[in-house]
Amino acid sequence: MTRPTWLVTGGAGFIGGNFVLKQIRERRARIVNLDALTYAGNLDTLAPVMDDPDHIFVHGSIGDRDLVRRLLAEHRPQAIVNFAAESHVDRSIDAPGDFIHTNVVGTFELLEAARHHWRRLPEGERERFRFLHVSTDEVYGSLGETGKFTEETPYRPNSPYSASKAGSDHLVRAYHHTYGLPTLTTNCSNNYGPYQFPEKLIPLMILNALEGKPLPVYGQGLNVRDWLYVEDHCRAIERVLEAGRPGEVYNVGGDNEKRNIEVVRTICRILDRLHPQGRPHERLITFVADRPGHDLRYAIDAGKIRRELGWRPEETFESGIEKTVRWYLEHLDWCRRVTDGSYRRERLGVSV
Repeated sequence: MTRPTWLVTGGAGFIGGNFVLKQIRERRARIVNLDALTYAGNLDTLAPVMDDPDHIFVHGSIGDRDLVRRLLAEHRPQAIVNFAAESHVDRSIDAPGDFIHTNVVGTFELLEAARHHWRRLPEGERERFRFLHVSTDEVYGSLGETGKFTEETPYRPNSPYSASKAGSDHLVRAYHHTYGLPTLTTNCSNNYGPYQFPEKLIPLMILNALEGKPLPVYGQGLNVRDWLYVEDHCRAIERVLEAGRPGEVYNVGGDNEKRNIEVVRTICRILDRLHPQGRPHERLITFVADRPGHDLRYAIDAGKIRRELGWRPEETFESGIEKTVRWYLEHLDWCRRVTDGSYRRERLGVSV
């Protein structure tokens, strides 16, 4: 059976990179990988597949409609999987325009290119085509101490990042209802695992602890997140592509609610065991002023994807965080290169 071709956008980032590596490793699909290689896009992540004939990397933006149209015409993918996004809340507070440009305008341009490609496909190919948009639970806003986000929860974004993702979600929905484009949307909880850019909570805590630096925790660390191991998320996306109903939204969660301070202390305990030179690492925890608009709690009800598609996470938080800490300990050179920009200078010949 011939493997399908998928256009993956943002496939040099954290979740997209893990998704691409998994597809090539398992020979599930031929991947055309489009990434603008902004600060969080990292070709080192893709090193294992850069010379693989099933992986074609293209340096470019989803906002370049002409480029996307050429890729669609040349490679005729059966699906577009859109990971491309600016995704860090703190950065969105400092520079919201970048988030509007990429997450809203970029998604619009990608949808337009997809719509024109899809409507020109022969009938059988048109019926099989899918546009899967990867989004976040942050579009739903903040929860109190009880309850969970479902696919029917009203959108109430509280940061420029989540507002820009909400806007992109609405565009995807509109393109299905207005034009019939067979779209799918997934809203996931906080991902963690290998290849995550070191500004995010879990890799930041690991790397700071290894260097004996403070472990900055917002407020008192009481904000609650539902943690999802990245490979479980990748499996969910595969399942939605295979069997999701066009026009539908699927929430993807790990069923692992943890306060931020619990996450940091768990990392410290693992490092005390695996890297005892700096123990006790909890002495490095430093509480800092909370950030503006910091949502108190997120939690996903993933019942729909379990019932309809049979997906459920394989990793507990305990097993996933152990794997994650071990991965970072074994890949400190990757961390150094992504933070100091070495890979960009070597592979792209650009200044950083």
